[in-house]
Amino acid sequence: MKIKPLKLTFFLIFIFTISAAIVKAEKSDYPFKPGEKLTFSLRWGIFYAGEAVLQVLPEEIVNKQNSLHFVLTTESCSFLDVFYKVRDRVDSYTDIDMTHSILYKKKINEGKTKRDVTVNFDWINKKAHYSNFNVCIKPIELKPGSFDPLSVFYISRLMDFDDKKQIEIPVTDGKKCVLGVAEIIKREKVKLKIGTFDTYLIEPELKHVGGVFEKSKNAKIQLWVTADKYRIPVKIKSKVKVGSFTGELISYESSSTL
Repeated sequence: MKIKPLKLTFFLIFIFTISAAIVKAEKSDYPFKPGEKLTFSLRWGIFYAGEAVLQVLPEEIVNKQNSLHFVLTTESCSFLDVFYKVRDRVDSYTDIDMTHSILYKKKINEGKTKRDVTVNFDWINKKAHYSNFNVCIKPIELKPGSFDPLSVFYISRLMDFDDKKQIEIPVTDGKKCVLGVAEIIKREKVKLKIGTFDTYLIEPELKHVGGVFEKSKNAKIQLWVTADKYRIPVKIKSKVKVGSFTGELISYESSSTL
């Protein structure tokens, strides 16, 4: 059996690049805290593909600034490992007030593809500095209030979706800085193994996404997030020419009772 590779981490990061008008919140009111852990079961068509985990780690000092630390790890299952082994980790750091990103790191191990990416955000000069295995490219201009592809998911959890039809925020991976846009399609119930959730269905725009999405006619990504103040993603689904991909929340852990 031959499975065409799909970069699981890239897919998961992109579907979280959505946002809305920011609701001003004190850090103590954030819907996430260090210790939060979201675990997703991943399926490629009918096949179990592996797991992805989102975590909020303790605060750190990064580039002489107090920073929030977010992590995404992706691991393919033993069956998929035979064809296309995935072991990825993405680290994102923002300022305490969550007004912009400070540092973004991505270690990719997907089949024969290896990357060790670092993006430093220079807000004095409004530049993003990208390197892969310490090989740098020309810095790019930053849009005000830009976030990296992982932290933008967390900033979206501070938003109010109730009166929004379209949501947007500047996002950069260090190679280009774009305005991430998504539409809020509808509110609906989603039934999963761990329970039934009242959610918003959101569809991100795909015009800035390359790879399998760019090459697929009528490609689509859908994201369901809870319709409460926590905005927890519970289900993810894609449609591309090589098949469908689904992620479902199977475990939620928090350092506090929500």
